[in-house]
Amino acid sequence: MKEDSSTICWNNIGEEWAKFSENNDYRNYFIMPYTINLIGDIGNKKILDLGCGEGEYSRKLARKGADVTGIDCSYKLIEIAKTKSKEENLNINYLVRNSCNLENIKDNAYDIVLSSMMLMDCEDLKGTVSEIYRILKPKGRLFASILHPCFSGQAAGWNKDDCGNQFFKITDYFNPKIYKAKINNEFSSSAVFRHRTLEDYFKIFLKHKFILVDYNEPVPDKKQTEISYRIARLAQIPLFLFMEWAK
Repeated sequence: MKEDSSTICWNNIGEEWAKFSENNDYRNYFIMPYTINLIGDIGNKKILDLGCGEGEYSRKLARKGADVTGIDCSYKLIEIAKTKSKEENLNINYLVRNSCNLENIKDNAYDIVLSSMMLMDCEDLKGTVSEIYRILKPKGRLFASILHPCFSGQAAGWNKDDCGNQFFKITDYFNPKIYKAKINNEFSSSAVFRHRTLEDYFKIFLKHKFILVDYNEPVPDKKQTEISYRIARLAQIPLFLFMEWAK
């Protein structure tokens, strides 16, 4: 596997992420249910879960009858995913690969590629998008979610004014950069993130001849806003962006 800063990072924090994700409010109560609903009917479809992590998406899709392959650059996360799938007797094929080099995967192999919250981590985004296009069947779909480029990164976040009123501040949007940040204070080391503009993302997809099918900045419903203050804030600022692209 081709190693780069992203693969090294996620091998370092993979086990910590697997534990942290079990109780992650954003993922479990907002991002994941929204994603599964977007994908819709998946019975007997071949799906590649790219950046599968500890495999929770893969397991959910397999339970719904899909033929699932999970890929991640972290061998530690793949081992955890294999163990959890075996405990449920789910037949999921897991592979360790860099997303920009999906070696030994045939062209036009998958009906759907799911890329949940991982494209902003990729060092070689162009290579990753090219590989996704290659392995998708004609008219196949990519469901991708990312940190919203307009409202994430080191130059964006909640602040307080001199009177204690909260506001969201955004600066330096047009300056793509690599930055490191701890996902949570309990993590032993930082994750690597890459800020790209919306234009950066869209031009890469369009260059590879993808067709934009849908674009969403979802707002939590009332029940979701009661789960945590972080989810409640998503009714004000869209931290996550969801896209559906067709080959």
